[in-house]
Amino acid sequence: MDFLTLSQLNNRLASEVKNAFSETCWVVAETSDVHMSNRHCYLEFIEKNPQTNVIIAKVRGHIWSNVFETLHLHFEQATGRQFSSNLTVLVKVSVDIHPIYGYGLTVYDIDPSYTLGDLQSGRQKILRRLEEEGVLTLNKELEIPPLPQRIAVISSATAAGYEDFLNHLTGNRFGYVFYTRLFPALMQGEQTETSIISALDKIAEYRELFDMVVIIRGGGATSDLVWFDSYLLAANCAQFPLPVITGIGHERDDTVLDFVASYRAKTPTAVADFLIARVEETAAKQIDCQSKITESAQALLKASAVNLRVLTSRIPLLTNAMIENKRSEIEIYRLQMKNLVRQILVAKHSQLKEKESFFRLSSPKYILDKGYSITLKNGKAVKSAKELREGDAIETVLADGRVAGTVKFAQPLPHPRH
Repeated sequence: MDFLTLSQLNNRLASEVKNAFSETCWVVAETSDVHMSNRHCYLEFIEKNPQTNVIIAKVRGHIWSNVFETLHLHFEQATGRQFSSNLTVLVKVSVDIHPIYGYGLTVYDIDPSYTLGDLQSGRQKILRRLEEEGVLTLNKELEIPPLPQRIAVISSATAAGYEDFLNHLTGNRFGYVFYTRLFPALMQGEQTETSIISALDKIAEYRELFDMVVIIRGGGATSDLVWFDSYLLAANCAQFPLPVITGIGHERDDTVLDFVASYRAKTPTAVADFLIARVEETAAKQIDCQSKITESAQALLKASAVNLRVLTSRIPLLTNAMIENKRSEIEIYRLQMKNLVRQILVAKHSQLKEKESFFRLSSPKYILDKGYSITLKNGKAVKSAKELREGDAIETVLADGRVAGTVKFAQPLPHPRH
């Protein structure tokens, strides 16, 4: 009986495959389990059933380091994404059968335009789905308040973009007061979607305290934008009960999140500019309204005076008593108009004073003036005794200055017993 050893069988298969696929060919597949080892890239290529999403084909692949060094740079520059798992790619490969490792593909080239088209297609699918569900423009239909001064911010607490936003907002040349509250979230990586949605859920619990939501991040790689092309994230923002403003740090590229937001700014500082300009516009309208009321009142008084002169000249037979009576009526009318104008101006002034008082009472300076202080460690506010250790250098901020010191002991208060 004739037989073959396993290695002989594999070698024969390898020879047959080499003869059948003597040249390279282009293959469309999805990347999976992409990882690096000794500068070589190893991965699996898979194909899924488009209806069931079940894998119907799989093969191992590899890209040797001399190819991968230039291939992945070219791919990232063209698509704005890192070469990673879950990408649909068009690759030029040779077919190999190794006696030990079996069937595999060696990658020699990649066509980034195919992946770019697939990414754009995926983005368009999300937008079409949102439109079919009737939620695509819901957030855009919300009115942005004329005085957007209570801002819920979603950002990384340590992001430079967040600091730029705060500095630009609070340092505005008009001295407008804004109240901001940070809801920290991850702004890149696989947890971006769930992290931002979690922050939105927290804001929704206190939505009556805020005028709008601002989602910001600074610069970063263009490839990071993929985390904002999320259906769940876009659907949450589109249906959020407060206007959502985005400023995720890219001037050229728009994400799905930008499409559904009430307003899209290019950068975090551009978001601050938008808010300042909105308040400035409202202030200008109030001043203009005040001027128009004054002008109308003055015009009405002048018209009344003219009418009085005309009546006086046309009715010379009226007695002095009748003329004085008419004058009295006009004077009363003038006083009434003057009082009305004064009441309107007082009401407008009172509204502005109430807002000024609200934001003044909310400012850290007011709290410091009340006799409280802020303890800083490494330039950041200490919120718990658990953050301090014996010997730590601290700085205490008072209303009229700062005091440096060293921690001799730090003892958290015991939790109350129920």
